[in-house]
Amino acid sequence: MPEFVMSIDQGTTPTRAMVFDHAGRTVASGRKEHRQILPRPGWVEHDPVEIWDNVREVVGVALSRAGLTRYDTAAVGLTNQRETTVVWDRRTGLPVCNAIVWQDVRTQQLCDELAGGGGPDRFRAVTGLPLSPYFSGTKLKWILDNVPGVRARAEAGELLFGTVDSWVLWNLTGGPDGGVHATDVTNASRTLFMDLRSLQWDEATLAGSGVPPAMLPPIRSSAEVYGTVHGSQLLRMVPVAGILGDQQAATFGQAAFGRGDAKNTYGTGCFVVVNTGPEIVSSGNGLLTTAAYRIAGQPPQYALEGSIAVAGSLIQWLRDNLGIVGSAAEAEALAATVPDSGGAYFVPAFSGLFAPYWRPEARGALVGLTRFVTKAHIARAALEATAFQTREVLDAVNADAPAPLRELKVDGGMVANDALMQFQADILGVPVVRPRVAETTALGAAYAAGLAAGYWSGLPDLAANWAEDRRWEPRMENAERERRLRLWKKAVTRTFDWVDADVR
Repeated sequence: MPEFVMSIDQGTTPTRAMVFDHAGRTVASGRKEHRQILPRPGWVEHDPVEIWDNVREVVGVALSRAGLTRYDTAAVGLTNQRETTVVWDRRTGLPVCNAIVWQDVRTQQLCDELAGGGGPDRFRAVTGLPLSPYFSGTKLKWILDNVPGVRARAEAGELLFGTVDSWVLWNLTGGPDGGVHATDVTNASRTLFMDLRSLQWDEATLAGSGVPPAMLPPIRSSAEVYGTVHGSQLLRMVPVAGILGDQQAATFGQAAFGRGDAKNTYGTGCFVVVNTGPEIVSSGNGLLTTAAYRIAGQPPQYALEGSIAVAGSLIQWLRDNLGIVGSAAEAEALAATVPDSGGAYFVPAFSGLFAPYWRPEARGALVGLTRFVTKAHIARAALEATAFQTREVLDAVNADAPAPLRELKVDGGMVANDALMQFQADILGVPVVRPRVAETTALGAAYAAGLAAGYWSGLPDLAANWAEDRRWEPRMENAERERRLRLWKKAVTRTFDWVDADVR
């Protein structure tokens, strides 16, 4: 039997391919960033063809570094930036326009129109989601309404819609030559169109949004064989057997299989997910209800999620837009030269505020500035913003959950920053725990694929792989914690109501 599983992790900033062994250890990886296309304020796009080219390249890099071939690979799992929307021609494989990224806010007016008399929660009882530019459904409607000729082509059955998992799966399995058009329950649950109970597309929601159902991929489980890699690709004939949206994949990779298990992923954005088991739990505190995963032949599992739009991408912004730092490592080193943020607070509401506020009209603010503040203080305020946002989401989790969170499992690229993790524990007042394998998003997709292919026998087999790497205990005094939180919340209020009729 092949000894390894590969995961393709198509994220907001990079695309990665990672090879894992049976113990869940990383054997090799390849990574490549794609362009962030910013045509207007609030608009964020990616080139789907560039993404697909990068997928093929990083697969080759990972296999080469490991000295492996397709014969050594039991299965391939996919994980992806979830709400990012792609529409393409089923005959040519060419996208009709750039992908509209989950961070993009161009559809706010469309959300307001769809809300009508039902308000932003018009579809929440069915889908678990509020009407927000965050989700795929309004992005798809915008493409149908604004890209010339697309609606007519879609209604004629010429076009396919998908989140990035569907785009990669279709191309991996043949593209125009018989490619599989499908998605899994986790990605479907982020579109605004899936009924959480039936796990099928909701006809009334689609009709209310004006979306042709024939464009949409069939919804399947998160762990099953969808097809095999096609053609002359390096993984030819290897089964593609797992699909999970990135945050659900990280939850799966953290072995958070029990009700009440929680994790926070620190990546481009920041996402807290709490497993609610087979129960669909509605939040009264700004969290989303979503599908956690479904293994073929088993009942679905659900989750509450707190989504933060900007975390690691704030450091990328300091690098690319301002030139304050040259890398994430440089930002960490610069922030470490000062003991605190010098009274500065950075609220990165570049795409509005997500959980727990859901204020799409908000925009970023850097407040509390004096002449004392240096670029080192700004770098520290940018890092601390991630911890403050996480604290507010976890306050919402504790308000919704039957028992308060006792510790937080963390993963993603930013957890390598020890100072940030210590500040996170300090501002939460509970321990923060990092696993031995911090890249749990890729690991979770590998786990799903390996389960479907028989490489792993079941969830206990996966849970046995989880191991703690480091734990941070809170050290900040309660009074200081409360002072910092009070000032943070004051800073957040300064971002409200920025966008109005003549501000874009």
